[in-house]
Amino acid sequence: MVIIAFATVYLVWGSTYFFIQRAVEHIPPFILGAIRFLIAGGLLLGWCVIRGEKIFNWSHIKPALVSGLLMLFIGNGAVIWAEQSLASSLVAVLVSTAPIWFVVLDQPKWKENFTSKPTILGLIVGFIGVILLFSEQASKALGTGNGHQVIGLIVLILGAMSWAGGSLYSKYKSTSKSATVNTAWQMMAAGIAFVPGSLLNNEWGTFHIQAVTASSWFALVYLITMGSLAGFSAYVWLLQVRSATQVSTYAYVNPVVAVLLGVLFANEHMSALQITGLAVILLSVLLINLAKYRNGKSASNESAAAKKNIIVPGPRQKVLI
Repeated sequence: MVIIAFATVYLVWGSTYFFIQRAVEHIPPFILGAIRFLIAGGLLLGWCVIRGEKIFNWSHIKPALVSGLLMLFIGNGAVIWAEQSLASSLVAVLVSTAPIWFVVLDQPKWKENFTSKPTILGLIVGFIGVILLFSEQASKALGTGNGHQVIGLIVLILGAMSWAGGSLYSKYKSTSKSATVNTAWQMMAAGIAFVPGSLLNNEWGTFHIQAVTASSWFALVYLITMGSLAGFSAYVWLLQVRSATQVSTYAYVNPVVAVLLGVLFANEHMSALQITGLAVILLSVLLINLAKYRNGKSASNESAAAKKNIIVPGPRQKVLI
């Protein structure tokens, strides 16, 4: 189940950047977010009811609402908004800053993370890769006078921070034992929050449903089913059974999938410096995973050794058998 969940998060979420850009061509960003998460959240709540799960428990709903707003409304909303002006492949690569914020914000794991040389080296290498990408795109945008793209870059960084913070909040504050119920309320919270956002942005006045193409509708359906129901559900479940830093490695694999789809199907172009930045970022995840593998193997060996050693107290001494 863990392997299937990681594969879903790695591959499916990597493709959502491409489909978000297809959808946002004819559907305004806040309306897109509202439709996507209200439908996905409603379907998931209905499934929970069918399974006989308790869905109305405020102690379970409250942390789900907070984490849903941080992850899906601010974090994913930043991605949707930025893809109006930035290539989907570049957006996916910039969102890969999330693992950096996972380590920085994960206070219970500070001792483990900041005493691991491979983890620290991996973070530094990943940050260098992001800087390479950010600096090139920012210089191009400023050179052409397109300040909207620069704002998009900044919004993406803030969104990645919010996503990491919301993920950690969900991991440590969630009181529901059902990942499905937790996920459903997170989606509902985000979907509801997107509605006033669409009104403030005056999107309904310019949105014409008859102008939406079949490809945009298909992209929306894909985002609801695969991106939200399958991908996000797998992600929330992984946060319950694996460390947040390990789960955050999805952000290093997603750009590879997004870049391939963008280049092959959307005629996007990746410069030599952008490809170098992506390669550097992928190297960083290798270092972080190496540290996690070693720590897990060490803990496993200590546990096995403890099971073999039985201490029997005697009248004057302890005998190790």
